[in-house]
Amino acid sequence: MFNKAVENFLQTLGRPLVNFLMNLGYFSQFVARAVYNCFMPPFYFKLFGKQFLNMGFYSLPVVGLTTLFAGMVIAIQTYSGFSKYGAESAVATVVLISVTRELAPVLSALMVAGRIGAAMAAEIGTMRVTEQIDALITLSANPFRYLIAPRLWAGVVVMPLLVLFGDIIGIFGGYVVGVYKLDFNPANYINATMQSLQAIDVISGMVKAGVFGFIISMMGCYHGYRSKGGAQGVGEATTNAVVASSILILIFNYLLTEVFFAR
Repeated sequence: MFNKAVENFLQTLGRPLVNFLMNLGYFSQFVARAVYNCFMPPFYFKLFGKQFLNMGFYSLPVVGLTTLFAGMVIAIQTYSGFSKYGAESAVATVVLISVTRELAPVLSALMVAGRIGAAMAAEIGTMRVTEQIDALITLSANPFRYLIAPRLWAGVVVMPLLVLFGDIIGIFGGYVVGVYKLDFNPANYINATMQSLQAIDVISGMVKAGVFGFIISMMGCYHGYRSKGGAQGVGEATTNAVVASSILILIFNYLLTEVFFAR
C-alpha cells in the first residue's frame, strides 16, 4: 500500500515536469527552424509587405492613443509627487525617460500582442486545423518560409518604428498636460526635454521593441502552428499566444533593462 502511494505521488509530481520538458523541446525546435528559415531563400517580399502593413500601419491608432494617455498620466502623477518637494521642473525629464525607456516599448508591445499576436495564432491555427498547411507541404512549399518567416521579419522591423512613433506621441502628451493644465512655460518645457534627451534612452527602447516584436510573432506562429481540435483548439491557441507574449514581454523587459541600465 505504501509503495503504491509513493508511486502515485511520483507520477503526479513527474507528469507535469515531463510535459513541460517536452513542450520546451518542441518550442526550442520550432524557434530554431523558424530562425533558420528566415535567412534561407526564397524570400516572400509580398507577404512581408502585407504583414508589415497589417502590423505597422493598422496598429498606429492603438499605439498612438496608448502612449498619448500614458504620457499625460505620467506628467500629472509626476507633478503631483514632485510638487511636494519643489521639484516640478523635473516633470519633463521624467516624462521623457519613462516614455522612451519603458512605457512606449512595453505598452505598445502589449497592445500589438493583443491585436496582432492573436490574429496570427487564429490565422495559422485555422490553416492547421483545416489542413491548409499540409496542402502547402504537399505542394513542396516550406510553411516556415512561407508563413512564419515573413511574420517574424515584420515583427522585428515594425515594432521599433511603432515605438519611435509612440515616443513622439507620448512626449507630446506630457507636453500638452504640462503646458495647458499645469501651466508650464512651453519654451522651458521643450528646452528641458531636449536637454534631458539621450541617445541611449531611445536606442534601448527600440532594441526592446525589436525583441518584443520577435516574441509576439513567434508566440503567435508557434501556438497557431501547433493548434489542434477544431475551433476550440484555435481559440485556445489564440489565448495562449497572447498570454505567453505578454508574460515574455514583461520578463525580457526586465532583462534588457538590466543589460542597458544596471550599474
